[in-house]
Amino acid sequence: MRPTLRLLQDELIDRIIAEAREVLGKLGVEIHNKSVLSLLADHGADVDASICNARLTEAIIDKALNTVPRTFKLYDVLANETHDFQGDNVYFTPGSTALNILDTRTGDMRRPTTADYIRYVKLMSGLDHIASQSTAMIPADVHERISDSYRLYLSLLYGEKPVVTGAFTIESFEIMKDLQLAVRGSEPALRAKPLTIFSCCPTAPIKWSEVTSQNLVDCARWSIPVELISMPLSGFMAPVTLVGSLVQQTAENLSGVVISQLVNPGAPILYGGSPAIFDVRFETTPMGAVETMMLDCANSEIGKRLGMPTQGYIALSDAKQLDAQAGLETGIGATLAALSGINSISGPGMLDFESCLSLEKLVLDDEICGMTYRLLRGIEPREDFPSIPIFEELRREKHLLIADHTRRHLREEIVFPGVVIDRANRTRWAADGHLTLSERAGQEVSRLVERYKPSRLPTEARSELTRLMAAEARRYGMETLPAE
Repeated sequence: MRPTLRLLQDELIDRIIAEAREVLGKLGVEIHNKSVLSLLADHGADVDASICNARLTEAIIDKALNTVPRTFKLYDVLANETHDFQGDNVYFTPGSTALNILDTRTGDMRRPTTADYIRYVKLMSGLDHIASQSTAMIPADVHERISDSYRLYLSLLYGEKPVVTGAFTIESFEIMKDLQLAVRGSEPALRAKPLTIFSCCPTAPIKWSEVTSQNLVDCARWSIPVELISMPLSGFMAPVTLVGSLVQQTAENLSGVVISQLVNPGAPILYGGSPAIFDVRFETTPMGAVETMMLDCANSEIGKRLGMPTQGYIALSDAKQLDAQAGLETGIGATLAALSGINSISGPGMLDFESCLSLEKLVLDDEICGMTYRLLRGIEPREDFPSIPIFEELRREKHLLIADHTRRHLREEIVFPGVVIDRANRTRWAADGHLTLSERAGQEVSRLVERYKPSRLPTEARSELTRLMAAEARRYGMETLPAE
């Protein structure tokens, strides 16, 4: 039996959804995009362009919910299936868009470079339990106007895993779409086998900017999957109660579903979010707070009730170093998210309110993810009945280390983590150098990066990726791309 976690009763979920629909119908959604407002008006919404507000009818919402896909799949750069977002299938991906990287040589955070990003992509190729890349950090050695497309370019050039990404501007979408076409080869092939998910984020409370709403429209037109990242802040930019925040998050996400489905019925969506409570003591938005995790898990329950696959920013930490707090918050979050069946879990590798990426934390988090997968397999009998023969052998041999039963089932019953997790006795630990967790993680990062094998993306596609990116860089005064 697969273990599960539920935080909301069905009756409460239905009440939250009903309240969110009423908010959208009576108060409406603020949208700073004239073409989107026009689209909604054409389908019967009550639009007041003077205040950029659209009140959505029940019919519009129902129409969108009837066409949004119940699942979709994701593929790597070689067109191999990697994700099937159905049921309670769970996949992990790193957090996104960190401004800093933790430099373990100095213990300080600093701005990342192209070399850091490439090292990250190479590391990701060796992590078995994190199924997709994300555009995890922003290299500071390129023009800010290409920082979104440049990250996608590096991910597609050096890595094979699909990418969770997003555009900072309306103009960026075009080059980011073309980079994907360079990999897939044609528009039909890209529609048939998507290799990215774009984050599209409404603004609290119940608002869409021109950029994010246009990104949502553009992705829908190209059938590029999106994850709707609603970000209520409980007690600040959302009601302080968790139920109140969930009503707001549901309204924001439903408005995104409507926009996407009116543009292209059947466009793939992950019903997601990055909610947080607001810690009034420090004026921070702790992603490692248990209430934040509860919001993520409950939001997934609402998304599944609406019939959509889900996403959540969870399994990350607000700690500033790879310390006990980092392990505590990440481990709890990953476990709760997996038990809740959040289909796409975003967060591994992240520290400091998702503003800092740590490669060492990534390798630790990969082990945490592996443990959650073992947990999800649950407990089931494996030739355990009748049990008398096993115990007769145990009494006779005094152990079961080499028993046939042990050899048949050892590897499927017990997960043996890598070297980052220390399970040696103290004598052996001392003989191996008294290494700390950070030191073991650093060594594992180096080992995996050295083991990296270049992407098998065809040479023609690689050349086209570089041609497109170089041309985009020249638009903003960069004559050459940074060297590795």
